[in-house]
Amino acid sequence: MKSMLSGGVAALALLLAGCGDEGSGNGQAAGGNAAPLQQIAAPNGDWTQTVEETPQGGYRMGNPNAPVKLVEYGSISCSHCAEFSETATEPLKNNYVKSGQVSWEFRPYLLFPTDPGITMLLRCQGPTPFFHLADQLYADQANWAGKLQNLSAADQQQIQSMPAEERAAALVRLTGVDQFFRQRGMPESKVNSCLADKAGLQRLAEITDQGNREGVTGTPTFFINGKVVTLTSAQYWRELEPQLRSAIGS
Repeated sequence: MKSMLSGGVAALALLLAGCGDEGSGNGQAAGGNAAPLQQIAAPNGDWTQTVEETPQGGYRMGNPNAPVKLVEYGSISCSHCAEFSETATEPLKNNYVKSGQVSWEFRPYLLFPTDPGITMLLRCQGPTPFFHLADQLYADQANWAGKLQNLSAADQQQIQSMPAEERAAALVRLTGVDQFFRQRGMPESKVNSCLADKAGLQRLAEITDQGNREGVTGTPTFFINGKVVTLTSAQYWRELEPQLRSAIGS
């Protein structure tokens, strides 16, 4: 997304305020008492343990041939995406993905200046730990994003003047997210090589541009079987779950 990659830290204020002004995404799942889904047997016994990169650049958890395919375009820095992670991850995995009836694909959408570097490190760990690490980053988002609040105007100007890949690396280190990955076994050399990966950065921009062409204007945005899901509030899981049930036919 050219404007984000070249816009430096101009969007930092938006990052600190969240990615929109909707109300809280908290709430009980609408289908919590619904009948259990018919199970499709997984080769390894658990579809949530099947995570693969897709040709579209996302990471997909679950049955690749699931009759219902959920795609989420998300920003790792978006507060509403963090709310969705908190409220939806467990019921989505345990009640839907594990059944084999639903697959869940996350595609990165670069919305904030902190997104490129953090997302590159996340993807450098490969498909298997992707969703678990993303949930941990979302859970700690207020902490690492809050570290940017003390940036002076001079610091912001200095970061703004950096090339895109240097800016991505600088913001990762300012947030302390590089330490997050080192604590989970990523060597410093790999942190540095991932952050210096110009091709990886360009790939993220291409995935974001694809989202734009598909009609994504903010995060999170969801598609079920290729059709964008209309949501009327930030009660994301409460509104999304009935649509998943409808698509399954239950």
